Amino acid sequence: MKSYQDPEIVKTLGKKISALALELGDKKIKICHVCGTHEYTISHWGIRSLLPANVEVIAGPGCPVCICPNEDIEQAIWLSKNGYTLTTFGDMSRVPSNQGSLLTARAEGASIQVVYSFLDVIRLAKKNPSVKYVFFSIGFETTAPMVAIELLNQQIPSNVSILSSHRLVPPAMKLLVGQPEIGVDGFIAPGHVSAITGFGIYEPLSHEHKIPIVVAGFEPADVMFGILEIMQQLIQNQPKTENLYTRVVTREGNLKALEAIDNAYTTVDSQWRGIGMVENSGLELANQFSEYNIRVKEDIPPSEGRDIPKGCRCADVILGKIYPRDCGLFNNKCTPENPVGPCMVGSEGTCAIHAKYGGYLSFGEEFNLE
Repeated sequence: MKSYQDPEIVKTLGKKISALALELGDKKIKICHVCGTHEYTISHWGIRSLLPANVEVIAGPGCPVCICPNEDIEQAIWLSKNGYTLTTFGDMSRVPSNQGSLLTARAEGASIQVVYSFLDVIRLAKKNPSVKYVFFSIGFETTAPMVAIELLNQQIPSNVSILSSHRLVPPAMKLLVGQPEIGVDGFIAPGHVSAITGFGIYEPLSHEHKIPIVVAGFEPADVMFGILEIMQQLIQNQPKTENLYTRVVTREGNLKALEAIDNAYTTVDSQWRGIGMVENSGLELANQFSEYNIRVKEDIPPSEGRDIPKGCRCADVILGKIYPRDCGLFNNKCTPENPVGPCMVGSEGTCAIHAKYGGYLSFGEEFNLE
């Protein structure tokens, strides 16, 4: 593991990237990653300080709680106030909506409980059979299998329901490619998601749009290798999907997890906070599991609120159009302790990461590696 953090290796990769950038002359290259953990690595280690001026790495919609739409959060709040105990992950409980967050709703008397996994909900439900539980199930392809497997194994008690807010990463990447004002030249694909999906899932997008897509791990050398590979593909005019995270990711992915997702869910058009409706990008419970689908069981009132609060620029941050520092609320009215927008919440939110690390440290500055 140490070699992936070796300053000399990382700096050498930076020099190679700079040499390739010289071959491009004045042409600017914009590389987009779609993973909060990649943004953590880039900001925490000061990776951007090693890149030449004409190579930019932007953060895309890689934070699952950030892109969870206002409507879904308000549905969760309504359920917690109308006879259900709402269960979800810690980060999700702090994401603001037009009706406040789940934590503020709990302070007002709503029944909300933070859990670490869906298995916690099952244990709670078995222990308290008279309580009606709803699991607010969020995340990308990485977390979807944990619910799917329990559904297929028929291990879920009858007093448990599911509010599904899962999203799929490749459709969002396709949407970004189709927006010329963003101008993405290459993608660093998310390592955790790719461990489930396999890297082959990106090949149609790479082929159709002639764009490099590189799967990378989460150490500084992983990210720098990913950038270097994208630069080489662009200069050679040979865009393709390449897997550099071979110690974790395969072409086929986790076949058991993918089979569980296919059998337990159906793909639907879904709203992404800050982006809008994205075709075939969400997972809803399949019809055979409608008895657990809270949207089928309850007539939940529709939401009419704004997805992004007034003055907040999380929509532009999520799309990689701006950096957090370009938002007037950043580290002013909007802080990790009192988030106004969703990107300031949790360990994978771009604004939260930049509030802690700045996003622009010199490489190794915090660790005295230079």
